Amino acid sequence: MKILFLGDVMGRAGRKAVCEHLPRLRAEWKLDFVVVNGENASNGMGLSGEHAKALLDAGADCLTLGDHAFDQKDMLQYIETEPRIIRPINYAKGAPGRGHRLFTAPGGRKVLVAQVLGQVFMKRPYDDPFSAIEPVLKSHPRGGMADAVIVDMHCEATSEKMAMGHYCDGRASLVVGTHTHVPTADAMVMPGGTAYLSDAGMCGDYHSVIGMDKAEPMRRFITGMARSRFTPALGEATVSGVYVETAPQGGAATRIAMVRVGGQLQQSSP
Repeated sequence: MKILFLGDVMGRAGRKAVCEHLPRLRAEWKLDFVVVNGENASNGMGLSGEHAKALLDAGADCLTLGDHAFDQKDMLQYIETEPRIIRPINYAKGAPGRGHRLFTAPGGRKVLVAQVLGQVFMKRPYDDPFSAIEPVLKSHPRGGMADAVIVDMHCEATSEKMAMGHYCDGRASLVVGTHTHVPTADAMVMPGGTAYLSDAGMCGDYHSVIGMDKAEPMRRFITGMARSRFTPALGEATVSGVYVETAPQGGAATRIAMVRVGGQLQQSSP
């Protein structure tokens, strides 16, 4: 299978870039399945139902969220009506929606998508992500119940993301980190056939501070004082993520390549 995962969509600029580029990428690269992390797509804080629909209409098969999952209050209801949106398994007890789902890709192939929140340096004490993902991996074995398994590890620490990659090696097709908005350069296929990247980066304007207009963050760093709210940067955005190919049988990754399209980080196709 040919799988594309796009990192955190950041505000209007990120949405615009995904909606412009994803239909073309889907056709040119003959993609079988596309996952987009949309948790910052609505003004940099959460995802609204309207913006979720736009990303799905652009060609995403699944949207994942994160610690800002329900910053847009309409998502509390919308996620119950839209099964293509996945929130973290360990977000909170009683949270609406689901933390994993088995999707059907072209040709009847099954793709499991799951998301977990890390614990290190996060603002809230989320439940252990390793024990949260374990029963999902057991009940959806790669190459058995699922032809491909994708795990979105949403957290701050690269060490925790790497630990999740090794924990899932041989059981997932892809483990990819999100949340920091900064793409890493450690794309690899682990010994058990799991593609791994510490962070997919963001789909947003990189002439910024992690997607926010740089003036206010810089003021706070330099002076220690706030003057106004953070607002998403609105320059040309880069579509950032990772491309993975899996074996016809067994779901092991055979190839991984970082993706950067447009904006400040433009690169060639994978």
